[in-house]
Amino acid sequence: MPLFRYKAVTPQGDSIEGTMEALSREDVVGRLQEAGNLPLEAREAAGGGFGGGIEQWFRRAPLSGAEMVSFTQQLATLMGAGQPLDRALQILIDLPDNDRARKMIQQVRDVVRGGTSLSAALEQQHGAFSRLYINMVRAGEVSGSLQATLRRLADYMERAAQVRASVINALIYPAILMTVVVIALAVMLTSVVPQFVPLFESLGQELPWYTRLVLGVGQFFAGWWWAILLSVALLAWAGARRLADPQARLRLDARLLEWRLTAPLVSRIETARLARTLGTLLTNGVPLLTAMSIARNVLDNRVLMAAVDEAAEDVKSGAGLAYALGKSKRFPRLALQMIAVGEESGELDAMLLRVADTFDIEVRNTIDRLMQALVPALVVVLAGIIGLIAISIVLPILQLAQTLGVQ
Repeated sequence: MPLFRYKAVTPQGDSIEGTMEALSREDVVGRLQEAGNLPLEAREAAGGGFGGGIEQWFRRAPLSGAEMVSFTQQLATLMGAGQPLDRALQILIDLPDNDRARKMIQQVRDVVRGGTSLSAALEQQHGAFSRLYINMVRAGEVSGSLQATLRRLADYMERAAQVRASVINALIYPAILMTVVVIALAVMLTSVVPQFVPLFESLGQELPWYTRLVLGVGQFFAGWWWAILLSVALLAWAGARRLADPQARLRLDARLLEWRLTAPLVSRIETARLARTLGTLLTNGVPLLTAMSIARNVLDNRVLMAAVDEAAEDVKSGAGLAYALGKSKRFPRLALQMIAVGEESGELDAMLLRVADTFDIEVRNTIDRLMQALVPALVVVLAGIIGLIAISIVLPILQLAQTLGVQ
Protein backbone atom coordinates (compact mmCIF):
# COMPACT_ATOMS: atom_id res chain seq x y z
CA MET A 1 0.00 0.00 0.00
CA PRO A 2 1.46 3.45 -0.91
CA LEU A 3 2.81 5.76 1.79
CA PHE A 4 1.56 9.38 1.82
CA ARG A 5 2.83 12.46 3.64
CA TYR A 6 0.18 14.88 4.90
CA LYS A 7 -0.29 18.21 6.66
CA ALA A 8 -3.51 19.18 8.41
CA VAL A 9 -5.02 21.47 11.04
CA THR A 10 -6.78 20.03 14.11
CA PRO A 11 -10.12 21.38 15.43
CA GLN A 12 -8.08 23.18 18.11
CA GLY A 13 -6.09 25.03 15.43
CA ASP A 14 -2.85 23.06 15.84
CA SER A 15 -0.83 22.09 12.77
CA ILE A 16 -0.02 18.38 12.40
CA GLU A 17 1.95 16.42 9.81
CA GLY A 18 3.02 12.82 9.36
CA THR A 19 2.78 9.78 7.13
CA MET A 20 -0.11 7.44 6.39
CA GLU A 21 -0.52 4.25 4.38
CA ALA A 22 -3.54 4.54 2.07
CA LEU A 23 -4.86 3.46 -1.32
CA SER A 24 -4.98 6.98 -2.75
CA ARG A 25 -4.65 10.66 -1.93
CA GLU A 26 -8.46 10.87 -1.63
CA ASP A 27 -8.34 8.12 1.00
CA VAL A 28 -5.83 10.18 3.03
CA VAL A 29 -8.03 13.26 2.83
CA GLY A 30 -11.09 11.24 3.84
CA ARG A 31 -9.39 9.78 6.90
CA LEU A 32 -8.15 13.18 8.03
CA GLN A 33 -11.64 14.65 7.64
CA GLU A 34 -13.22 11.72 9.52
CA ALA A 35 -10.85 12.49 12.41
CA GLY A 36 -12.13 16.09 12.42
CA ASN A 37 -9.00 17.61 10.88
CA LEU A 38 -8.71 20.06 7.97
CA PRO A 39 -6.37 18.59 5.31
CA LEU A 40 -3.84 21.05 3.85
CA GLU A 41 -1.62 18.74 1.81
CA ALA A 42 -1.42 15.04 0.92
CA ARG A 43 1.20 13.64 -1.45
CA GLU A 44 2.82 10.28 -2.07
CA ALA A 45 6.01 9.82 -0.07
CA ALA A 46 7.57 7.75 -2.85
CA GLY A 47 8.23 10.94 -4.78
CA GLY A 48 11.11 11.73 -2.44
CA GLY A 49 13.72 9.86 -4.47
CA PHE A 50 15.55 6.59 -4.52
CA GLY A 51 15.85 6.19 -0.78
CA GLY A 52 12.13 6.61 -0.22
CA GLY A 53 11.30 3.81 -2.66
CA ILE A 54 13.78 1.39 -1.08
CA GLU A 55 12.44 2.26 2.38
CA GLN A 56 8.91 1.39 1.27
CA TRP A 57 10.02 -2.05 0.03
CA PHE A 58 11.40 -2.95 3.45
CA ARG A 59 8.93 -0.98 5.57
CA ARG A 60 7.02 -3.24 7.96
CA ALA A 61 3.74 -2.56 9.73
CA PRO A 62 3.89 -2.45 13.55
CA LEU A 63 1.62 -5.51 13.76
CA SER A 64 1.66 -8.29 11.17
CA GLY A 65 -1.58 -9.95 10.06
CA ALA A 66 -1.31 -12.75 12.63
CA GLU A 67 -0.30 -10.30 15.37
CA MET A 68 -3.27 -8.06 14.55
CA VAL A 69 -5.65 -11.03 14.88
CA SER A 70 -4.02 -12.00 18.19
CA PHE A 71 -4.19 -8.41 19.50
CA THR A 72 -7.90 -8.16 18.62
CA GLN A 73 -8.75 -11.54 20.18
CA GLN A 74 -6.83 -10.77 23.38
CA LEU A 75 -8.43 -7.33 23.71
CA ALA A 76 -11.89 -8.89 23.32
CA THR A 77 -11.06 -11.59 25.90
CA LEU A 78 -9.78 -9.09 28.47
CA MET A 79 -12.80 -6.86 28.06
CA GLY A 80 -15.06 -9.90 28.32
CA ALA A 81 -13.36 -10.72 31.62
CA GLY A 82 -14.45 -7.35 33.00
CA GLN A 83 -11.24 -5.38 32.48
CA PRO A 84 -11.64 -1.67 31.62
CA LEU A 85 -10.39 -0.71 28.18
CA ASP A 86 -7.31 1.20 29.37
CA ARG A 87 -6.35 -1.65 31.74
CA ALA A 88 -6.75 -4.20 28.92
CA LEU A 89 -4.50 -2.13 26.67
CA GLN A 90 -1.95 -1.81 29.48
CA ILE A 91 -1.80 -5.61 29.76
CA LEU A 92 -1.35 -5.98 25.99
CA ILE A 93 1.61 -3.57 25.80
CA ASP A 94 4.17 -6.19 26.83
CA LEU A 95 2.87 -9.00 24.61
CA PRO A 96 4.26 -8.04 21.14
CA ASP A 97 7.87 -8.96 20.37
CA ASN A 98 8.85 -5.77 18.51
CA ASP A 99 9.31 -2.31 19.98
CA ARG A 100 7.24 -0.55 17.31
CA ALA A 101 4.16 -2.58 18.22
CA ARG A 102 4.62 -1.98 21.96
CA LYS A 103 5.06 1.76 21.35
CA MET A 104 1.94 1.88 19.18
CA ILE A 105 -0.24 0.10 21.77
CA GLN A 106 1.14 2.40 24.47
CA GLN A 107 0.18 5.46 22.41
CA VAL A 108 -3.35 4.05 21.94
CA ARG A 109 -3.63 3.45 25.69
CA ASP A 110 -2.47 6.99 26.50
CA VAL A 111 -5.00 8.53 24.12
CA VAL A 112 -7.81 6.36 25.54
CA ARG A 113 -6.84 7.35 29.07
CA GLY A 114 -7.22 10.98 27.97
CA GLY A 115 -10.91 10.36 27.33
CA THR A 116 -10.80 9.63 23.59
CA SER A 117 -12.71 6.71 22.11
CA LEU A 118 -10.81 3.60 20.99
CA SER A 119 -11.74 4.13 17.33
CA ALA A 120 -10.34 7.68 17.38
CA ALA A 121 -7.19 6.46 19.15
CA LEU A 122 -6.69 3.77 16.52
CA GLU A 123 -7.22 6.31 13.74
CA GLN A 124 -4.40 8.44 15.11
CA GLN A 125 -2.02 5.53 14.37
CA HIS A 126 -2.16 6.52 10.70
CA GLY A 127 -2.02 3.47 8.45
CA ALA A 128 -1.55 0.87 11.22
CA PHE A 129 -5.28 0.03 11.34
CA SER A 130 -7.45 -0.19 8.23
CA ARG A 131 -10.62 1.81 7.67
CA LEU A 132 -12.54 -1.45 8.00
CA TYR A 133 -11.05 -2.06 11.44
CA ILE A 134 -11.65 1.50 12.67
CA ASN A 135 -15.22 1.71 11.40
CA MET A 136 -16.16 -1.63 12.93
CA VAL A 137 -14.74 -0.55 16.28
CA ARG A 138 -16.62 2.75 16.00
CA ALA A 139 -19.87 0.90 15.26
CA GLY A 140 -19.26 -1.38 18.24
CA GLU A 141 -18.76 1.64 20.50
CA VAL A 142 -21.98 3.27 19.30
CA SER A 143 -24.01 0.09 19.77
CA GLY A 144 -22.43 -0.71 23.14
CA SER A 145 -21.15 -4.10 21.96
CA LEU A 146 -17.43 -3.43 21.54
CA GLN A 147 -16.38 -6.82 22.94
CA ALA A 148 -18.62 -8.76 20.51
CA THR A 149 -17.51 -6.51 17.65
CA LEU A 150 -13.84 -7.21 18.38
CA ARG A 151 -14.52 -10.96 18.36
CA ARG A 152 -16.31 -10.73 15.01
CA LEU A 153 -13.49 -8.57 13.67
CA ALA A 154 -10.88 -11.13 14.74
CA ASP A 155 -12.93 -13.91 13.12
CA TYR A 156 -13.18 -11.87 9.89
CA MET A 157 -9.40 -11.31 9.74
CA GLU A 158 -8.69 -14.95 10.56
CA ARG A 159 -10.98 -16.21 7.77
CA ALA A 160 -9.47 -13.75 5.28
CA ALA A 161 -5.99 -14.94 6.25
CA GLN A 162 -7.04 -18.58 5.77
CA VAL A 163 -8.24 -17.88 2.22
CA ARG A 164 -4.97 -16.09 1.38
CA ALA A 165 -2.98 -18.94 2.92
CA SER A 166 -4.90 -21.56 0.92
CA VAL A 167 -4.13 -19.73 -2.34
CA ILE A 168 -0.45 -19.34 -1.45
CA ASN A 169 -0.09 -22.95 -0.30
CA ALA A 170 -1.63 -24.20 -3.54
CA LEU A 171 0.95 -22.24 -5.55
CA ILE A 172 4.00 -23.34 -3.55
CA TYR A 173 4.47 -26.75 -5.20
CA PRO A 174 4.18 -25.48 -8.81
CA ALA A 175 6.56 -22.63 -7.97
CA ILE A 176 9.13 -25.03 -6.49
CA LEU A 177 8.75 -27.36 -9.48
CA MET A 178 9.27 -24.52 -11.95
CA THR A 179 12.31 -23.25 -10.03
CA VAL A 180 13.97 -26.66 -9.90
CA VAL A 181 13.39 -27.31 -13.60
CA VAL A 182 14.62 -23.84 -14.64
CA ILE A 183 17.78 -24.37 -12.58
CA ALA A 184 18.26 -27.82 -14.15
CA LEU A 185 17.85 -26.38 -17.66
CA ALA A 186 20.25 -23.54 -16.88
CA VAL A 187 22.89 -26.00 -15.61
CA MET A 188 22.47 -28.22 -18.66
CA LEU A 189 22.67 -25.35 -21.16
CA THR A 190 25.53 -23.46 -19.51
CA SER A 191 27.70 -26.31 -18.14
CA VAL A 192 26.85 -29.67 -19.74
CA VAL A 193 25.98 -28.85 -23.37
CA PRO A 194 29.05 -26.63 -24.11
CA GLN A 195 31.36 -29.51 -23.09
CA PHE A 196 30.21 -31.48 -26.14
CA VAL A 197 31.15 -28.72 -28.60
CA PRO A 198 34.90 -29.64 -28.80
CA LEU A 199 33.99 -33.32 -29.19
CA PHE A 200 31.68 -32.73 -32.14
CA GLU A 201 34.15 -30.28 -33.74
CA SER A 202 36.98 -32.83 -33.50
CA LEU A 203 34.89 -35.46 -35.25
CA GLY A 204 34.24 -33.24 -38.24
CA GLN A 205 30.87 -34.83 -38.90
CA GLU A 206 27.76 -33.03 -40.13
CA LEU A 207 25.37 -32.68 -37.16
CA PRO A 208 21.57 -32.74 -37.32
CA TRP A 209 19.90 -29.31 -37.24
CA TYR A 210 18.38 -29.89 -33.82
CA THR A 211 21.78 -30.75 -32.34
CA ARG A 212 23.31 -27.60 -33.84
CA LEU A 213 20.41 -25.59 -32.41
CA VAL A 214 20.87 -26.99 -28.88
CA LEU A 215 24.66 -26.46 -29.03
CA GLY A 216 24.15 -22.87 -30.21
CA VAL A 217 21.69 -22.13 -27.44
CA GLY A 218 24.05 -23.68 -24.87
CA GLN A 219 26.98 -21.58 -26.07
CA PHE A 220 24.82 -18.44 -26.03
CA PHE A 221 23.67 -19.10 -22.46
CA ALA A 222 27.21 -19.91 -21.31
CA GLY A 223 28.65 -16.72 -22.81
CA TRP A 224 25.79 -14.29 -22.21
CA TRP A 225 24.12 -15.52 -19.01
CA TRP A 226 24.72 -12.16 -17.32
CA ALA A 227 22.97 -10.33 -20.19
CA ILE A 228 20.00 -12.72 -19.93
CA LEU A 229 19.66 -12.11 -16.18
CA LEU A 230 19.98 -8.35 -16.72
CA SER A 231 17.30 -8.45 -19.42
CA VAL A 232 14.92 -10.38 -17.16
CA ALA A 233 15.48 -7.86 -14.35
CA LEU A 234 14.88 -4.92 -16.71
CA LEU A 235 11.70 -6.51 -18.06
CA ALA A 236 10.44 -7.08 -14.51
CA TRP A 237 11.22 -3.46 -13.62
CA ALA A 238 9.53 -2.18 -16.77
CA GLY A 239 6.48 -4.36 -16.05
CA ALA A 240 6.24 -3.02 -12.49
CA ARG A 241 6.51 0.55 -13.77
CA ARG A 242 3.84 -0.16 -16.34
CA LEU A 243 1.44 -1.57 -13.75
CA ALA A 244 1.99 1.54 -11.62
CA ASP A 245 0.07 3.44 -14.31
CA PRO A 246 -3.62 3.40 -13.26
CA GLN A 247 -4.87 3.03 -16.84
CA ALA A 248 -2.52 0.11 -17.58
CA ARG A 249 -3.53 -1.59 -14.32
CA LEU A 250 -7.20 -1.04 -15.18
CA ARG A 251 -6.75 -2.69 -18.60
CA LEU A 252 -4.96 -5.67 -17.02
CA ASP A 253 -7.68 -6.09 -14.40
CA ALA A 254 -10.31 -6.00 -17.14
CA ARG A 255 -8.49 -8.73 -19.08
CA LEU A 256 -8.20 -10.87 -15.95
CA LEU A 257 -12.00 -10.79 -15.74
CA GLU A 258 -12.30 -11.80 -19.41
CA TRP A 259 -9.72 -14.57 -19.82
CA ARG A 260 -11.26 -18.01 -19.39
CA LEU A 261 -8.38 -19.27 -17.27
CA THR A 262 -8.36 -16.40 -14.75
CA ALA A 263 -11.91 -14.98 -14.80
CA PRO A 264 -13.65 -17.63 -12.62
CA LEU A 265 -10.95 -17.56 -9.95
CA VAL A 266 -10.57 -13.76 -9.81
CA SER A 267 -14.33 -13.11 -9.68
CA ARG A 268 -14.85 -15.71 -6.93
CA ILE A 269 -11.99 -14.44 -4.78
CA GLU A 270 -13.08 -10.83 -5.06
CA THR A 271 -16.77 -11.63 -4.53
CA ALA A 272 -15.94 -13.57 -1.35
CA ARG A 273 -13.86 -10.65 -0.05
CA LEU A 274 -16.54 -8.09 -0.82
CA ALA A 275 -19.38 -10.18 0.64
CA ARG A 276 -17.53 -11.03 3.87
CA THR A 277 -16.51 -7.42 4.42
CA LEU A 278 -19.99 -6.06 3.73
CA GLY A 279 -21.64 -8.74 5.85
CA THR A 280 -19.32 -8.15 8.78
CA LEU A 281 -19.80 -4.37 8.65
CA LEU A 282 -23.60 -4.61 8.37
CA THR A 283 -23.71 -7.09 11.26
CA ASN A 284 -21.97 -4.47 13.40
CA GLY A 285 -24.45 -1.74 12.50
CA VAL A 286 -22.49 0.14 9.85
CA PRO A 287 -24.84 1.72 7.26
CA LEU A 288 -24.84 0.07 3.83
CA LEU A 289 -23.41 3.03 1.91
CA THR A 290 -20.60 3.47 4.42
CA ALA A 291 -19.96 -0.26 4.35
CA MET A 292 -19.70 -0.20 0.54
CA SER A 293 -17.21 2.67 0.57
CA ILE A 294 -15.07 0.68 3.01
CA ALA A 295 -15.51 -2.73 1.41
CA ARG A 296 -14.38 -1.53 -2.03
CA ASN A 297 -10.90 -1.04 -0.57
CA VAL A 298 -10.43 -4.76 0.18
CA LEU A 299 -10.69 -5.54 -3.55
CA ASP A 300 -7.54 -5.88 -5.66
CA ASN A 301 -9.27 -5.62 -9.05
CA ARG A 302 -9.75 -1.99 -10.10
CA VAL A 303 -12.60 -2.85 -12.46
CA LEU A 304 -14.60 -4.40 -9.63
CA MET A 305 -13.77 -1.46 -7.37
CA ALA A 306 -15.28 0.86 -9.99
CA ALA A 307 -18.31 -1.43 -10.24
CA VAL A 308 -18.86 -1.15 -6.46
CA ASP A 309 -18.57 2.65 -6.69
CA GLU A 310 -21.23 2.72 -9.41
CA ALA A 311 -23.41 0.36 -7.37
CA ALA A 312 -23.10 2.67 -4.35
CA GLU A 313 -24.51 5.54 -6.44
CA ASP A 314 -27.47 3.36 -7.44
CA VAL A 315 -28.05 2.30 -3.83
CA LYS A 316 -27.95 5.96 -2.82
CA SER A 317 -30.77 6.54 -5.32
CA GLY A 318 -32.87 3.80 -3.72
CA ALA A 319 -31.92 0.70 -5.72
CA GLY A 320 -31.36 -2.66 -4.06
CA LEU A 321 -27.84 -3.98 -3.56
CA ALA A 322 -28.31 -7.04 -5.79
CA TYR A 323 -29.72 -4.93 -8.64
CA ALA A 324 -26.97 -2.30 -8.28
CA LEU A 325 -24.15 -4.85 -8.33
CA GLY A 326 -25.78 -6.77 -11.18
CA LYS A 327 -25.78 -3.78 -13.55
CA SER A 328 -22.03 -4.12 -14.10
CA LYS A 329 -22.37 -7.81 -15.09
CA ARG A 330 -19.07 -8.42 -13.30
CA PHE A 331 -20.26 -10.41 -10.28
CA PRO A 332 -21.38 -14.08 -10.32
CA ARG A 333 -25.12 -14.61 -10.79
CA LEU A 334 -25.30 -16.97 -7.80
CA ALA A 335 -23.97 -14.25 -5.51
CA LEU A 336 -26.48 -11.72 -6.84
CA GLN A 337 -29.38 -14.14 -6.41
CA MET A 338 -28.37 -14.92 -2.82
CA ILE A 339 -28.04 -11.20 -2.04
CA ALA A 340 -31.51 -10.58 -3.52
CA VAL A 341 -32.94 -13.30 -1.26
CA GLY A 342 -31.25 -11.68 1.73
CA GLU A 343 -32.75 -8.30 0.88
CA GLU A 344 -36.24 -9.78 0.50
CA SER A 345 -36.00 -11.66 3.81
CA GLY A 346 -34.48 -8.73 5.72
CA GLU A 347 -31.33 -10.74 6.52
CA LEU A 348 -28.86 -9.14 4.13
CA ASP A 349 -25.94 -9.25 6.56
CA ALA A 350 -26.32 -12.98 7.27
CA MET A 351 -26.83 -13.78 3.58
CA LEU A 352 -23.68 -11.85 2.61
CA LEU A 353 -21.67 -13.96 5.04
CA ARG A 354 -23.19 -17.09 3.49
CA VAL A 355 -22.17 -15.81 0.05
CA ALA A 356 -18.63 -15.38 1.35
CA ASP A 357 -18.56 -18.92 2.78
CA THR A 358 -19.96 -20.34 -0.47
CA PHE A 359 -17.42 -18.61 -2.68
CA ASP A 360 -14.52 -19.37 -0.32
CA ILE A 361 -15.31 -23.06 -0.87
CA GLU A 362 -15.59 -22.49 -4.63
CA VAL A 363 -12.20 -20.72 -4.63
CA ARG A 364 -10.54 -23.67 -2.90
CA ASN A 365 -12.20 -26.13 -5.30
CA THR A 366 -11.20 -24.05 -8.33
CA ILE A 367 -7.60 -23.82 -7.16
CA ASP A 368 -7.49 -27.56 -6.50
CA ARG A 369 -8.77 -28.29 -10.02
CA LEU A 370 -6.27 -25.88 -11.58
CA MET A 371 -3.38 -27.41 -9.66
CA GLN A 372 -4.48 -30.94 -10.58
CA ALA A 373 -4.29 -29.95 -14.24
CA LEU A 374 -1.30 -27.61 -14.05
CA VAL A 375 1.22 -29.75 -12.18
CA PRO A 376 1.08 -32.81 -14.51
CA ALA A 377 1.15 -30.49 -17.53
CA LEU A 378 4.27 -28.76 -16.21
CA VAL A 379 5.95 -32.10 -15.52
CA VAL A 380 5.20 -33.40 -19.03
CA VAL A 381 6.25 -30.20 -20.84
CA LEU A 382 9.42 -29.62 -18.87
CA ALA A 383 10.43 -33.28 -18.89
CA GLY A 384 9.91 -33.23 -22.66
CA ILE A 385 12.24 -30.22 -23.02
CA ILE A 386 14.97 -31.90 -20.98
CA GLY A 387 14.48 -35.13 -22.93
CA LEU A 388 14.82 -33.34 -26.28
CA ILE A 389 18.05 -31.71 -25.15
CA ALA A 390 19.44 -35.05 -24.01
CA ILE A 391 18.39 -36.82 -27.25
CA SER A 392 19.88 -34.06 -29.42
CA ILE A 393 23.26 -34.67 -27.74
CA VAL A 394 23.21 -38.43 -27.31
CA LEU A 395 21.68 -39.42 -30.67
CA PRO A 396 24.54 -38.09 -32.89
CA ILE A 397 27.06 -39.85 -30.63
CA LEU A 398 25.17 -43.13 -30.95
CA GLN A 399 24.92 -42.70 -34.73
CA LEU A 400 28.64 -42.00 -34.97
CA ALA A 401 29.46 -45.01 -32.81
CA GLN A 402 27.25 -47.18 -35.01
CA THR A 403 28.98 -45.88 -38.14
CA LEU A 404 32.43 -46.56 -36.71
CA GLY A 405 31.31 -50.06 -35.63
CA VAL A 406 30.13 -50.88 -39.14
CA GLN A 407 33.41 -49.69 -40.63
